[in-house]
Amino acid sequence: MAHFTYTPEGVCSKLIDFDIIDGKLHNIQFTMGCPGNLKAISKLLEGADARWATNTLRGNTCGNKTTSCADQLARAIEQAL
Repeated sequence: MAHFTYTPEGVCSKLIDFDIIDGKLHNIQFTMGCPGNLKAISKLLEGADARWATNTLRGNTCGNKTTSCADQLARAIEQAL
């Protein structure tokens, strides 16, 4: 098991923590940000393939921003892999 902490940029969330176990995502937690949406993302991705998650979330934007918490999670996972 490997635990990762990532500091996102350009979004409301201040930290993203997650584990990768055998290529699968676990225990995704966002600090700050939109709690309902981020809890939903965390639940939906529990046990998901890490590479699939990056492909699915990469490029997602929030409002007029060029990124989002989901996009930042994809970047974090890519960095971890």
